[in-house]
Amino acid sequence: MELTPAELERVIAEVVVRSLAEDIGFGDLTSEALFAAEDHCRAAILLKEEGVVCGLPVVRAAFRQLDEKIELEARAEEGERVSEVPRELVRLTGRTRALLGAERVALNLLGRLSGIATLTRMFVAAVEGTGVAILDTRKTTPGLRVLEKYAVHTGGGANHRFGLYDAVLVKDNHLRLAGGVERAVRRLRAAVSLPLEVEADTLEQVEQALWLGVERILLDNMSPSEVARAVELVAARAQLEVSGGVTLENVRAYAETGVNAISIGALTHSAHSLDVSMEVLAP
Repeated sequence: MELTPAELERVIAEVVVRSLAEDIGFGDLTSEALFAAEDHCRAAILLKEEGVVCGLPVVRAAFRQLDEKIELEARAEEGERVSEVPRELVRLTGRTRALLGAERVALNLLGRLSGIATLTRMFVAAVEGTGVAILDTRKTTPGLRVLEKYAVHTGGGANHRFGLYDAVLVKDNHLRLAGGVERAVRRLRAAVSLPLEVEADTLEQVEQALWLGVERILLDNMSPSEVARAVELVAARAQLEVSGGVTLENVRAYAETGVNAISIGALTHSAHSLDVSMEVLAP
């Protein structure tokens, strides 16, 4: 997905504004005591760690929430892979209090999103040439799902479900409560018109889902050899997605089995935030 103007507006309202309020509260005691309201300065945001840049539109939004006249000059592209560090990403000029007030929120979001984009790019590179899509999951930071999925997209991955509202995925707890694959699928067929995806822990469940005409099967926590047997069994009669236990070390082995997609929760729940900083420049 792309961060459209409409989505950016919503992110500003729901994430940036809330984050600034959380950090500033009733006032930045230090900056307000040290600097007059009319004081101005220049600053640069630096990336100090190799990776993929992601979050520049959000950085812009954070600073301009406190001073709409702040000048921002991007010195890197969104989605750019940076290998030589430190690298200046943004040059800023504006009111001192505003620059210092938005600094931490802007850096937190930039580092977080760049880390997700970087990890995603690593997984995508690991399966290059196989035709397999790297997908994200719903294992996102509460309140940051749109931004984190945007970061996955920026890193070259594909967005799966945004929530429970936009796709039907029958997971293990659904199957236990509904009485198994067949009962769950038949009830869903009578209730919804969307394509169905069913989670399968065993080849027996794969066979059941296939017999019922399920369009997509999620192979959960299977080894590469088990996945290869599932691919042979399905013979392209349904889309196959792998999930669970996937790492950078084994993702290629899963991709080479012939599945269509691999979903990886670690893209968002375990990504390392990149090291970024803001440094005030000499007048």
